[in-house]
Amino acid sequence: MSLLKINSIVDVNGGSNASINGYTPTVSNMAGRNRIINGDMRIDQRNAGAAQTVGYGYSLDRWQVEAPVGGKIDQQQNAGSITPPSGFKNYLGCTSTSAYSVSSTDYFTVAQKIEGYNVADLAWGTADAKTVTLSFWVRSSLTGTFGGSLVNAAGNRSYPFTYTISSANTWEQKSVTIAGDTSGTWLTTNNNGLAVNFGLGVGSTYSGTAGAWAGAYYFSATGATSVVGTSGATFYITGVQLEAGSVATPFENVDYSEMLRRCQRYYYKIFPNASGKALSVHGPASSTVELNTTGLFPVLLRTIPTSLETSGTASDYSINYSGINNYTCSSVPAYNAYTSDSFWSIMCLVSSGLTKDNSYRLRSNTSSAFLAWSAEL
Repeated sequence: MSLLKINSIVDVNGGSNASINGYTPTVSNMAGRNRIINGDMRIDQRNAGAAQTVGYGYSLDRWQVEAPVGGKIDQQQNAGSITPPSGFKNYLGCTSTSAYSVSSTDYFTVAQKIEGYNVADLAWGTADAKTVTLSFWVRSSLTGTFGGSLVNAAGNRSYPFTYTISSANTWEQKSVTIAGDTSGTWLTTNNNGLAVNFGLGVGSTYSGTAGAWAGAYYFSATGATSVVGTSGATFYITGVQLEAGSVATPFENVDYSEMLRRCQRYYYKIFPNASGKALSVHGPASSTVELNTTGLFPVLLRTIPTSLETSGTASDYSINYSGINNYTCSSVPAYNAYTSDSFWSIMCLVSSGLTKDNSYRLRSNTSSAFLAWSAEL
């Protein structure tokens, strides 16, 4: 890649800095331009870097791997332990587990749904729709034309795009500029504002002509390379940025703690990393067998979660009284309907032994115990 170093860029008429994507660049107005969360693949609350074979579900924070046929894609943060592109530490790696021929209705993708609040200013669906540019670093064991798309929540407006990977097993930076859609309905609430898809193998039903808006649900472009079509094929991606304007600016680096907080709006996990660590603060037992314990989410969740995720084994959890009298749970902690978008509540049961109104806490019996809540789009 060529590098141009200059002291300043001035407007054609002179006298002031030229604008980029409609802004005269400053530290403040160039911050917050990336609509993608965790585009550098740093945060992995669910798996902590462990490999996963997914059908349909989240891999790294905010990133979904969609696979209608399970067991065809392995995904992992920093899969294969290759060196990321310069300036990055992490990437999302996908590996095809077999040579699979996609049917017309199959769609294998890596995707992120963006909350409507974060793209409301794009004014899509109106005459004032803004142009956007999608940029990213990608690497694959395959070469050729690859595809993806932008899609609205209703699935009746989409823009298939293509990009070319020229050299196998080599990081390449790509950018795609897309004129904003003046048609359709694009949500501007806490629901799905738009989805960005990268195709790993998409059938004809969900593939459309690249470079134009369509009134259909397309995940990729017609003729794009199928990663799942080759056993052992790899697809790695990082540095994903979606911004208003027709120019791909350098990737926006965000403080780790701030990026974690952004991810926690959609998924929050309490993971002790060791046996005997507290999972909750103290609270009074409501009976000899029941403790209802609570806590605050670190950020306001996108919506009220409707379930609790746990490690799935009752013996992973116990109720503890002031460091003594440890009571192993008789079932995994359960979701409590008092949970809101700012406050969680769970019910913990033991067979006997608690003293009503005494103060207890929930703790881990193993390093695999956790509590988690999802508010994903």
